[in-house]
Amino acid sequence: MSVHSTSPAFKDNAHRALADVQLQKALGNVRAGFIDKRAAAAARLPEFEALRDAARDIKNHTLAHLDLYLEAYEKNVTAAGGHVHFARTAEEACALVIDICNAQGARTVTKGKSMVSEEIGLNAAIEAAGMKAIETDLGEYIIQLRGEAPSHIIAPAVHLTKEQVAQDFRRIHADLPPERDLTKPEALLGEARAVLRERFLESDVGITGANFLIAETGTSVIVTNEGNGDLTQILPPVHIVIASIEKLVPTLEDAAQIMRVLARSATGQDMTVYSTFSTGPRRAGDVDGPRDYHVVLVDNGRSAMLGTEFEDMLRCIRCGACMNHCPVYHAVGGHAYGWVYPGPMGAVLTPSLIGVDKGGHLPNASTFCGRCESVCPVRIPLPKLMRHWREREFERHLAPATLRYGLGFWAYFARRPALYRLATSVAMPILGFFGRTKGRFASLPFVSGWTKGRDLPAPQGKTFQSQWRARGGRTR
Repeated sequence: MSVHSTSPAFKDNAHRALADVQLQKALGNVRAGFIDKRAAAAARLPEFEALRDAARDIKNHTLAHLDLYLEAYEKNVTAAGGHVHFARTAEEACALVIDICNAQGARTVTKGKSMVSEEIGLNAAIEAAGMKAIETDLGEYIIQLRGEAPSHIIAPAVHLTKEQVAQDFRRIHADLPPERDLTKPEALLGEARAVLRERFLESDVGITGANFLIAETGTSVIVTNEGNGDLTQILPPVHIVIASIEKLVPTLEDAAQIMRVLARSATGQDMTVYSTFSTGPRRAGDVDGPRDYHVVLVDNGRSAMLGTEFEDMLRCIRCGACMNHCPVYHAVGGHAYGWVYPGPMGAVLTPSLIGVDKGGHLPNASTFCGRCESVCPVRIPLPKLMRHWREREFERHLAPATLRYGLGFWAYFARRPALYRLATSVAMPILGFFGRTKGRFASLPFVSGWTKGRDLPAPQGKTFQSQWRARGGRTR
Protein backbone atom coordinates (compact mmCIF):
# COMPACT_ATOMS: atom_id res chain seq x y z
CA MET A 1 0.00 0.00 0.00
CA SER A 2 1.33 3.40 -0.91
CA VAL A 3 1.27 5.95 1.89
CA HIS A 4 -0.06 9.43 1.27
CA SER A 5 1.89 12.27 2.81
CA THR A 6 -1.12 13.83 4.51
CA SER A 7 -4.36 12.54 5.91
CA PRO A 8 -7.10 13.88 3.58
CA ALA A 9 -6.82 10.57 1.70
CA PHE A 10 -7.86 8.61 4.81
CA LYS A 11 -11.15 7.39 3.37
CA ASP A 12 -9.56 6.11 0.18
CA ASN A 13 -6.73 4.53 2.18
CA ALA A 14 -9.22 2.86 4.50
CA HIS A 15 -11.23 1.38 1.61
CA ARG A 16 -8.06 -0.12 0.13
CA ALA A 17 -7.01 -1.47 3.52
CA LEU A 18 -10.33 -3.19 4.11
CA ALA A 19 -10.00 -4.95 0.75
CA ASP A 20 -6.34 -5.96 1.26
CA VAL A 21 -6.37 -9.67 2.18
CA GLN A 22 -2.71 -9.81 3.25
CA LEU A 23 -3.10 -6.72 5.42
CA GLN A 24 -6.20 -8.09 7.13
CA LYS A 25 -4.33 -11.30 7.87
CA ALA A 26 -1.40 -9.40 9.34
CA LEU A 27 -3.60 -7.12 11.46
CA GLY A 28 -4.82 -10.15 13.34
CA ASN A 29 -1.42 -10.13 15.05
CA VAL A 30 -2.23 -6.77 16.64
CA ARG A 31 -5.31 -8.14 18.35
CA ALA A 32 -3.60 -11.36 19.41
CA GLY A 33 -0.18 -10.00 20.27
CA PHE A 34 -0.83 -6.93 22.40
CA ILE A 35 -4.19 -6.70 24.16
CA ASP A 36 -4.11 -9.83 26.32
CA LYS A 37 -0.44 -9.35 27.17
CA ARG A 38 -1.01 -5.82 28.41
CA ALA A 39 -3.94 -6.90 30.56
CA ALA A 40 -1.90 -9.73 32.11
CA ALA A 41 1.09 -7.47 32.78
CA ALA A 42 -1.10 -4.84 34.45
CA ALA A 43 -2.84 -7.48 36.56
CA ARG A 44 0.50 -8.72 37.88
CA LEU A 45 1.29 -5.27 39.28
CA PRO A 46 -1.11 -4.21 42.07
CA GLU A 47 0.06 -0.59 41.94
CA PHE A 48 -0.35 -0.26 38.17
CA GLU A 49 -3.20 2.27 38.34
CA ALA A 50 -1.33 4.33 40.93
CA LEU A 51 1.72 4.32 38.64
CA ARG A 52 -0.43 5.65 35.79
CA ASP A 53 -1.45 8.54 38.02
CA ALA A 54 2.17 9.17 38.97
CA ALA A 55 3.29 9.07 35.32
CA ARG A 56 0.58 11.58 34.37
CA ASP A 57 1.60 13.90 37.21
CA ILE A 58 5.31 13.73 36.32
CA LYS A 59 4.60 14.66 32.71
CA ASN A 60 2.20 17.45 33.70
CA HIS A 61 4.78 18.92 36.07
CA THR A 62 7.49 18.77 33.41
CA LEU A 63 5.33 20.47 30.78
CA ALA A 64 4.40 23.22 33.27
CA HIS A 65 8.12 23.98 33.79
CA LEU A 66 9.48 22.85 30.43
CA ASP A 67 11.66 25.92 29.91
CA LEU A 68 13.50 25.33 33.18
CA TYR A 69 14.07 21.65 32.49
CA LEU A 70 15.32 22.36 28.97
CA GLU A 71 17.90 24.73 30.43
CA ALA A 72 18.94 22.19 33.08
CA TYR A 73 19.21 19.42 30.50
CA GLU A 74 21.37 21.50 28.18
CA LYS A 75 23.63 22.49 31.06
CA ASN A 76 24.17 18.90 32.17
CA VAL A 77 24.72 17.52 28.66
CA THR A 78 27.37 20.20 28.11
CA ALA A 79 28.99 19.42 31.46
CA ALA A 80 29.26 15.77 30.39
CA GLY A 81 31.07 16.78 27.19
CA GLY A 82 28.13 16.70 24.79
CA HIS A 83 26.47 19.32 22.60
CA VAL A 84 22.79 20.35 22.49
CA HIS A 85 21.19 21.86 19.38
CA PHE A 86 17.69 23.34 19.26
CA ALA A 87 15.57 23.04 16.11
CA ARG A 88 12.34 24.99 15.70
CA THR A 89 11.26 23.18 12.54
CA ALA A 90 11.77 19.88 10.73
CA GLU A 91 14.00 21.61 8.19
CA GLU A 92 16.24 23.05 10.90
CA ALA A 93 16.52 19.65 12.59
CA CYS A 94 17.55 17.92 9.36
CA ALA A 95 20.06 20.67 8.58
CA LEU A 96 21.67 20.30 12.01
CA VAL A 97 22.04 16.54 11.60
CA ILE A 98 23.50 16.94 8.10
CA ASP A 99 26.02 19.52 9.35
CA ILE A 100 27.20 17.17 12.11
CA CYS A 101 27.52 14.29 9.63
CA ASN A 102 29.41 16.45 7.13
CA ALA A 103 31.83 17.59 9.82
CA GLN A 104 32.62 13.92 10.41
CA GLY A 105 32.98 13.27 6.68
CA ALA A 106 30.31 10.62 7.04
CA ARG A 107 29.27 8.37 4.19
CA THR A 108 27.19 5.81 6.09
CA VAL A 109 24.76 6.53 8.93
CA THR A 110 23.07 3.84 11.01
CA LYS A 111 19.80 4.66 12.74
CA GLY A 112 17.82 3.22 15.60
CA LYS A 113 14.03 3.41 15.52
CA SER A 114 12.86 7.00 15.95
CA MET A 115 9.42 8.34 15.18
CA VAL A 116 10.56 11.96 15.29
CA SER A 117 13.10 11.19 12.55
CA GLU A 118 10.18 9.87 10.48
CA GLU A 119 8.26 13.05 11.30
CA ILE A 120 10.98 15.36 10.00
CA GLY A 121 11.89 13.22 6.97
CA LEU A 122 15.46 12.67 8.13
CA ASN A 123 16.28 9.66 5.94
CA ALA A 124 15.39 11.54 2.77
CA ALA A 125 17.51 14.51 3.89
CA ILE A 126 20.51 12.26 4.58
CA GLU A 127 20.20 10.58 1.18
CA ALA A 128 19.83 13.97 -0.53
CA ALA A 129 23.09 15.05 1.13
CA GLY A 130 24.93 12.15 -0.51
CA MET A 131 25.06 9.80 2.46
CA LYS A 132 23.44 6.44 3.06
CA ALA A 133 21.00 5.98 5.95
CA ILE A 134 20.48 2.42 7.20
CA GLU A 135 17.69 1.50 9.60
CA THR A 136 18.85 -1.08 12.14
CA ASP A 137 15.62 -1.86 13.97
CA LEU A 138 14.30 -5.05 12.34
CA GLY A 139 10.87 -3.65 11.59
CA GLU A 140 12.28 -0.37 10.31
CA TYR A 141 14.84 -2.23 8.19
CA ILE A 142 12.09 -4.31 6.58
CA ILE A 143 9.94 -1.32 5.66
CA GLN A 144 13.00 0.58 4.43
CA LEU A 145 13.60 -2.25 1.97
CA ARG A 146 10.00 -1.85 0.81
CA GLY A 147 10.10 1.95 0.63
CA GLU A 148 7.26 2.24 3.14
CA ALA A 149 6.57 4.24 6.26
CA PRO A 150 5.97 2.57 9.65
CA SER A 151 2.43 1.35 10.22
CA HIS A 152 2.80 1.24 14.02
CA ILE A 153 4.95 3.27 16.37
CA ILE A 154 6.45 0.28 18.20
CA ALA A 155 6.00 -2.46 15.56
CA PRO A 156 6.74 -0.70 12.25
CA ALA A 157 6.16 -3.79 10.08
CA VAL A 158 3.13 -5.20 11.86
CA HIS A 159 1.15 -4.85 8.63
CA LEU A 160 3.28 -7.52 6.94
CA THR A 161 3.26 -11.31 7.09
CA LYS A 162 6.44 -13.35 7.41
CA GLU A 163 5.93 -14.61 3.85
CA GLN A 164 6.07 -11.05 2.54
CA VAL A 165 9.24 -10.36 4.52
CA ALA A 166 10.89 -13.50 3.14
CA GLN A 167 10.06 -12.39 -0.40
CA ASP A 168 11.64 -8.97 0.24
CA PHE A 169 14.83 -10.49 1.65
CA ARG A 170 15.19 -12.77 -1.38
CA ARG A 171 14.63 -9.78 -3.66
CA ILE A 172 17.14 -7.44 -1.96
CA HIS A 173 19.82 -9.62 -0.35
CA ALA A 174 22.05 -10.59 -3.27
CA ASP A 175 24.10 -13.11 -1.25
CA LEU A 176 21.11 -15.00 0.12
CA PRO A 177 21.27 -18.65 -1.10
CA PRO A 178 18.00 -19.57 -2.82
CA GLU A 179 17.83 -22.86 -0.94
CA ARG A 180 17.90 -21.25 2.52
CA ASP A 181 14.70 -21.87 4.47
CA LEU A 182 13.07 -18.59 5.58
CA THR A 183 9.73 -19.98 6.72
CA LYS A 184 10.40 -19.44 10.41
CA PRO A 185 10.68 -16.01 12.10
CA GLU A 186 14.03 -17.03 13.62
CA ALA A 187 15.47 -17.55 10.15
CA LEU A 188 14.31 -14.11 9.03
CA LEU A 189 15.86 -12.56 12.12
CA GLY A 190 19.14 -14.36 11.52
CA GLU A 191 19.26 -13.19 7.91
CA ALA A 192 18.67 -9.57 8.89
CA ARG A 193 21.22 -9.77 11.69
CA ALA A 194 23.93 -11.05 9.37
CA VAL A 195 23.39 -8.18 6.94
CA LEU A 196 23.11 -5.47 9.58
CA ARG A 197 26.22 -6.47 11.53
CA GLU A 198 28.36 -5.34 8.62
CA ARG A 199 26.51 -2.01 8.50
CA PHE A 200 27.18 -1.34 12.18
CA LEU A 201 30.91 -1.82 11.71
CA GLU A 202 31.17 0.48 8.69
CA SER A 203 29.01 3.28 10.11
CA ASP A 204 30.48 6.75 10.55
CA VAL A 205 27.58 8.22 12.58
CA GLY A 206 24.91 6.55 14.69
CA ILE A 207 21.53 8.19 15.24
CA THR A 208 19.03 7.16 17.90
CA GLY A 209 15.83 8.59 19.24
CA ALA A 210 15.07 8.83 22.94
CA ASN A 211 12.25 7.54 25.09
CA PHE A 212 13.30 9.93 27.84
CA LEU A 213 15.70 12.83 28.35
CA ILE A 214 16.67 13.30 31.99
CA ALA A 215 17.22 16.90 33.03
CA GLU A 216 19.17 16.31 36.25
CA THR A 217 21.93 14.26 34.57
CA GLY A 218 21.78 15.15 30.86
CA THR A 219 21.04 11.50 30.06
CA SER A 220 19.17 10.05 27.08
CA VAL A 221 17.30 6.77 27.51
CA ILE A 222 16.21 4.24 24.90
CA VAL A 223 14.22 1.08 25.60
CA THR A 224 14.44 -1.70 23.01
CA ASN A 225 14.08 -5.45 22.62
CA GLU A 226 16.77 -5.98 19.98
CA GLY A 227 19.93 -4.27 21.18
CA ASN A 228 20.42 -2.55 17.84
CA GLY A 229 20.14 0.80 19.59
CA ASP A 230 23.19 -0.01 21.71
CA LEU A 231 25.29 -0.94 18.67
CA THR A 232 24.09 2.19 16.87
CA GLN A 233 25.33 4.50 19.60
CA ILE A 234 28.44 2.66 20.79
CA LEU A 235 30.26 1.60 17.61
CA PRO A 236 30.35 4.77 15.42
CA PRO A 237 32.65 7.65 16.41
CA VAL A 238 29.69 10.06 16.57
CA HIS A 239 26.35 9.55 18.32
CA ILE A 240 23.42 11.87 17.56
CA VAL A 241 20.31 11.75 19.71
CA ILE A 242 17.27 13.28 18.05
CA ALA A 243 14.22 13.83 20.24
CA SER A 244 11.23 16.11 20.60
CA ILE A 245 11.18 18.52 23.50
CA GLU A 246 8.38 16.80 25.44
CA LYS A 247 10.59 13.74 26.06
CA LEU A 248 12.10 15.50 29.07
CA VAL A 249 11.57 14.27 32.63
CA PRO A 250 13.14 15.88 35.70
CA THR A 251 15.02 13.03 37.39
CA LEU A 252 16.28 9.47 37.04
CA GLU A 253 13.63 8.38 39.52
CA ASP A 254 10.92 9.94 37.37
CA ALA A 255 12.15 8.04 34.31
CA ALA A 256 12.19 4.79 36.29
CA GLN A 257 8.61 5.42 37.43
CA ILE A 258 7.32 5.92 33.89
CA MET A 259 9.30 2.96 32.56
CA ARG A 260 7.26 0.70 34.83
CA VAL A 261 4.11 1.52 32.86
CA LEU A 262 5.75 1.94 29.44
CA ALA A 263 6.72 -1.65 28.65
CA ARG A 264 3.62 -3.10 30.27
CA SER A 265 1.41 -0.83 28.17
CA ALA A 266 3.37 -1.35 24.95
CA THR A 267 4.24 -5.04 24.73
CA GLY A 268 2.98 -6.57 27.97
CA GLN A 269 6.52 -6.99 29.32
CA ASP A 270 7.52 -6.08 32.84
CA MET A 271 10.51 -4.36 31.26
CA THR A 272 12.06 -4.30 27.82
CA VAL A 273 15.14 -6.45 27.17
CA TYR A 274 17.43 -3.41 26.88
CA SER A 275 17.12 -0.15 28.81
CA THR A 276 20.11 1.98 27.81
CA PHE A 277 21.18 5.20 29.57
CA SER A 278 23.71 7.40 27.74
CA THR A 279 25.37 10.47 29.18
CA GLY A 280 27.82 12.29 26.96
CA PRO A 281 30.69 10.92 24.83
CA ARG A 282 33.30 8.32 25.74
CA ARG A 283 35.34 9.29 28.78
CA ALA A 284 38.99 8.60 29.51
CA GLY A 285 39.29 4.96 30.46
CA ASP A 286 36.06 3.87 28.71
CA VAL A 287 36.58 0.85 26.47
CA ASP A 288 33.94 1.91 23.94
CA GLY A 289 31.47 4.64 23.09
CA PRO A 290 31.34 7.61 20.71
CA ARG A 291 33.99 10.27 20.50
CA ASP A 292 31.37 12.99 19.97
CA TYR A 293 27.88 13.19 21.43
CA HIS A 294 25.16 15.51 20.07
CA VAL A 295 21.52 16.01 20.99
CA VAL A 296 19.11 17.65 18.54
CA LEU A 297 15.97 18.84 20.33
CA VAL A 298 13.02 19.26 17.98
CA ASP A 299 10.06 21.58 18.55
CA ASN A 300 8.24 21.40 15.19
CA GLY A 301 4.96 22.75 16.54
CA ARG A 302 4.98 21.37 20.07
CA SER A 303 5.55 24.63 21.91
CA ALA A 304 2.38 25.94 20.22
CA MET A 305 0.45 23.16 21.96
CA LEU A 306 1.54 24.29 25.42
CA GLY A 307 -1.17 26.10 27.34
CA THR A 308 -3.90 24.90 24.94
CA GLU A 309 -6.54 22.20 25.22
CA PHE A 310 -4.12 19.93 23.33
CA GLU A 311 -1.28 20.15 25.86
CA ASP A 312 -2.36 16.81 27.35
CA MET A 313 -1.19 15.15 24.12
CA LEU A 314 2.38 16.10 24.98
CA ARG A 315 2.26 13.58 27.82
CA CYS A 316 2.36 10.75 25.26
CA ILE A 317 5.20 8.26 25.84
CA ARG A 318 4.73 6.47 22.49
CA CYS A 319 3.70 3.09 23.90
CA GLY A 320 1.15 2.35 21.17
CA ALA A 321 -1.47 1.02 23.60
CA CYS A 322 -4.16 3.29 22.17
CA MET A 323 -3.80 1.87 18.66
CA ASN A 324 -3.40 -1.68 19.97
CA HIS A 325 -6.89 -1.41 21.48
CA CYS A 326 -8.54 0.73 18.78
CA PRO A 327 -11.17 -1.06 16.65
CA VAL A 328 -10.61 1.38 13.80
CA TYR A 329 -6.85 0.73 13.73
CA HIS A 330 -7.57 -3.01 13.87
CA ALA A 331 -9.70 -2.66 10.74
CA VAL A 332 -7.48 -0.47 8.54
CA GLY A 333 -3.93 -0.48 9.99
CA GLY A 334 -1.55 2.43 10.33
CA HIS A 335 -0.91 3.41 6.72
CA ALA A 336 -4.52 4.46 6.24
CA TYR A 337 -3.87 7.43 8.54
CA GLY A 338 -1.58 8.85 5.89
CA TRP A 339 1.19 10.32 8.03
CA VAL A 340 3.70 9.32 10.69
CA TYR A 341 1.45 8.82 13.72
CA PRO A 342 -1.52 6.43 13.38
CA GLY A 343 -4.36 5.43 15.66
CA PRO A 344 -6.01 7.61 18.31
CA MET A 345 -2.78 9.36 19.31
CA GLY A 346 -2.15 10.21 15.66
CA ALA A 347 -5.71 11.49 15.29
CA VAL A 348 -4.86 14.12 17.92
CA LEU A 349 -1.16 14.77 17.27
CA THR A 350 -1.25 14.93 13.47
CA PRO A 351 -3.67 17.91 13.23
CA SER A 352 -1.60 19.61 15.95
CA LEU A 353 1.58 19.33 13.90
CA ILE A 354 0.46 19.66 10.26
CA GLY A 355 -2.83 21.53 10.72
CA VAL A 356 -6.48 20.58 10.92
CA ASP A 357 -6.89 21.42 7.23
CA LYS A 358 -4.58 18.49 6.39
CA GLY A 359 -5.27 16.22 9.36
CA GLY A 360 -8.92 16.95 10.06
CA HIS A 361 -10.16 13.61 8.73
CA LEU A 362 -8.35 11.67 11.42
CA PRO A 363 -10.33 12.75 14.51
CA ASN A 364 -13.40 11.51 12.65
CA ALA A 365 -11.85 8.05 12.32
CA SER A 366 -13.02 7.05 15.79
CA THR A 367 -16.00 5.29 17.31
CA PHE A 368 -15.37 7.15 20.61
CA CYS A 369 -15.60 3.82 22.42
CA GLY A 370 -13.07 5.14 24.93
CA ARG A 371 -10.76 2.13 24.92
CA CYS A 372 -7.77 4.32 24.02
CA GLU A 373 -8.21 6.52 27.08
CA SER A 374 -8.87 3.54 29.34
CA VAL A 375 -5.47 1.98 28.54
CA CYS A 376 -3.29 5.11 28.13
CA PRO A 377 -0.48 4.86 30.72
CA VAL A 378 -0.44 8.63 31.21
CA ARG A 379 -4.23 9.03 31.06
CA ILE A 380 -4.49 11.27 27.98
CA PRO A 381 -8.20 12.03 27.36
CA LEU A 382 -7.94 11.13 23.68
CA PRO A 383 -11.68 11.10 22.85
CA LYS A 384 -12.08 14.58 24.34
CA LEU A 385 -9.15 15.90 22.33
CA MET A 386 -10.51 14.35 19.14
CA ARG A 387 -13.82 16.09 19.84
CA HIS A 388 -11.97 19.41 20.13
CA TRP A 389 -10.50 18.85 16.67
CA ARG A 390 -13.89 17.92 15.26
CA GLU A 391 -15.27 21.19 16.63
CA ARG A 392 -12.47 23.17 15.00
CA GLU A 393 -12.93 21.38 11.71
CA PHE A 394 -16.67 22.14 11.82
CA GLU A 395 -16.15 25.80 12.79
CA ARG A 396 -13.79 26.34 9.86
CA HIS A 397 -16.22 24.67 7.44
CA LEU A 398 -13.60 22.03 6.62
CA ALA A 399 -16.01 19.16 7.21
CA PRO A 400 -17.95 17.91 4.13
CA ALA A 401 -21.14 19.81 3.42
CA THR A 402 -23.21 16.65 3.81
CA LEU A 403 -21.87 16.18 7.32
CA ARG A 404 -22.50 19.79 8.30
CA TYR A 405 -26.05 19.73 6.92
CA GLY A 406 -26.69 16.38 8.58
CA LEU A 407 -25.55 17.71 11.94
CA GLY A 408 -27.70 20.79 11.43
CA PHE A 409 -30.70 18.58 10.70
CA TRP A 410 -30.06 16.54 13.84
CA ALA A 411 -29.48 19.68 15.92
CA TYR A 412 -32.87 21.05 14.84
CA PHE A 413 -34.57 18.07 16.48
CA ALA A 414 -32.16 17.88 19.44
CA ARG A 415 -33.02 21.47 20.45
CA ARG A 416 -36.73 20.57 20.44
CA PRO A 417 -37.12 17.64 22.88
CA ALA A 418 -40.80 17.00 22.19
CA LEU A 419 -40.19 16.84 18.44
CA TYR A 420 -37.11 14.67 18.97
CA ARG A 421 -39.07 12.18 21.10
CA LEU A 422 -41.84 12.08 18.52
CA ALA A 423 -39.44 11.46 15.63
CA THR A 424 -37.50 8.72 17.41
CA SER A 425 -40.67 7.03 18.68
CA VAL A 426 -41.83 6.72 15.06
CA ALA A 427 -38.47 5.88 13.44
CA MET A 428 -37.21 3.26 15.88
CA PRO A 429 -40.12 0.81 15.59
CA ILE A 430 -40.02 1.10 11.79
CA LEU A 431 -36.29 0.35 11.67
CA GLY A 432 -36.77 -2.44 14.19
CA PHE A 433 -39.48 -4.00 12.02
CA PHE A 434 -37.39 -4.02 8.84
CA GLY A 435 -34.33 -5.31 10.66
CA ARG A 436 -36.15 -7.93 12.69
CA THR A 437 -35.00 -10.93 10.62
CA LYS A 438 -31.23 -10.54 11.01
CA GLY A 439 -31.14 -8.01 13.82
CA ARG A 440 -28.99 -5.72 11.73
CA PHE A 441 -28.80 -3.82 8.45
CA ALA A 442 -26.26 -4.65 5.76
CA SER A 443 -27.39 -1.58 3.81
CA LEU A 444 -29.47 1.44 4.69
CA PRO A 445 -30.16 4.75 2.92
CA PHE A 446 -28.20 7.82 4.10
CA VAL A 447 -25.75 5.73 6.19
CA SER A 448 -24.02 3.78 3.42
CA GLY A 449 -20.67 5.09 4.64
CA TRP A 450 -21.20 3.00 7.76
CA THR A 451 -22.90 -0.06 6.31
CA LYS A 452 -20.35 -0.56 3.52
CA GLY A 453 -17.77 -1.56 6.09
CA ARG A 454 -19.89 -2.98 8.91
CA ASP A 455 -23.41 -3.92 9.90
CA LEU A 456 -25.71 -1.43 11.61
CA PRO A 457 -27.59 -3.05 14.53
CA ALA A 458 -31.36 -2.81 14.26
CA PRO A 459 -33.17 -1.06 17.14
CA GLN A 460 -34.66 -3.42 19.70
CA GLY A 461 -37.71 -2.49 21.72
CA LYS A 462 -38.58 1.00 22.84
CA THR A 463 -36.31 4.04 22.80
CA PHE A 464 -34.10 4.79 25.77
CA GLN A 465 -36.10 7.91 26.64
CA SER A 466 -39.43 6.05 26.65
CA GLN A 467 -37.98 3.35 28.88
CA TRP A 468 -36.56 6.03 31.17
CA ARG A 469 -39.93 7.71 31.49
CA ALA A 470 -41.65 4.36 32.11
CA ARG A 471 -39.39 3.87 35.13
CA GLY A 472 -40.13 7.31 36.42
CA GLY A 473 -36.72 8.63 35.42
CA ARG A 474 -34.95 6.28 37.82
CA THR A 475 -32.33 3.54 37.42
CA ARG A 476 -32.87 0.14 38.96
